[in-house]
Amino acid sequence: MAAEEVSVDKLKEIGASAAEGKITDEALGAARAMFGVKLRPEQFLRDASMDTITHFSNGIGELNPLYRDVEYARWTRFGGLIAHPCFPLVHHWPGRSQWGLPGVHGFAVGNDWLFIRNVRPGDRISVWNRVVGVEEKQSRFSGRMIMQYVESTFLNQRDEAIAVVLGWTARHERESSREKGKYKDIEGHVYTPEELEDIHSKALRESAQIRGDQTRYWEDVSEDEELDEIVRGPLTLSDTMGFIAACGRARTHGVLLRDALKHPKHFIQNPEASGGIEYTGIGHHREDFAKEVGVPGMYDYLPQRVAWMGTLLTNWMGNDAVLKRLRVDARRFNVQGDTQFIRGKVTKKYNKDGFALVDVDISGVNQRGETTTPGLATVILPSRDLSTRPLTDGSALDLELPTLR
Repeated sequence: MAAEEVSVDKLKEIGASAAEGKITDEALGAARAMFGVKLRPEQFLRDASMDTITHFSNGIGELNPLYRDVEYARWTRFGGLIAHPCFPLVHHWPGRSQWGLPGVHGFAVGNDWLFIRNVRPGDRISVWNRVVGVEEKQSRFSGRMIMQYVESTFLNQRDEAIAVVLGWTARHERESSREKGKYKDIEGHVYTPEELEDIHSKALRESAQIRGDQTRYWEDVSEDEELDEIVRGPLTLSDTMGFIAACGRARTHGVLLRDALKHPKHFIQNPEASGGIEYTGIGHHREDFAKEVGVPGMYDYLPQRVAWMGTLLTNWMGNDAVLKRLRVDARRFNVQGDTQFIRGKVTKKYNKDGFALVDVDISGVNQRGETTTPGLATVILPSRDLSTRPLTDGSALDLELPTLR
């Protein structure tokens, strides 16, 4: 087979600093013209297996044996291992945007998930995306800001829907973000030995909080009931890299260069690596580049936080319940050294379509007491009332698809 001809001319457009793209009326109009357009998404791991399912659990700090232990899972109502509800993140991160506004930095800031089916070993995942919204907003971080919304539909090999997700990304001008300096006065937190001991103790106690096969019935839940807190942190490079590895998101050498040819303004030449080319998302792992985009240090990934929030809920609800909806908003950066105390409270109990439901307000709060990550969830719980439906995976529940608001 003849070698493919590849031009490297576009790589000359990539500099040592990130492109300083501008949000112009013309660029905004071009982005809005894409409403309804089906996008070609990034796709990474496709096959669910015992290894990929447990590896994802490792990458998010998930201890529940339902997602890790085949022998344990065989004796649950599932009859075998299932994946964490957020496992489709190994295949694609909803809301990530490389479309429109070239050279304007993007931060994924929100996901709203509707879960439809469980993923099991042997399933093959696919996804298709479409553009559903573009909004102009004002931001304290950078001034003029654009929010882009994409709807992702995850499918299995039988073309059955696994989940539908609304994902949104905030696009900020890098220069404006640096100049405004919203986070310039934030310094790394110095923990006392007592604080670190408390954080580590909470992390090590988490496995005892997993409800597991102790069925949580709807009738036994009260409004204003608080969920057992979980903790993630202090955030390290090992945490962010571990999540990347769990999602199979590796592109190197010629594979990365081909992506750079398609989107040169999303890449840089790293002076510290003698001009080696990196994706502009490297700020998640490099402090110097994080500061170029107005963030005080390396920071976590939105999908990472989404999965943490999912774990808060699955720990509480037990094996016999179904996580149906999960909405997560990243309102503040979670930078290296920060700790997230992840909490929840039941706000409503009700019945719909024969299912016994609870709504839960969830939040991530850092060590400074700042709410970084508000959110909400809906859980289907088993009921002692025999007129309610058997759970299966709850796919018969008619919840509205996530929409812009």
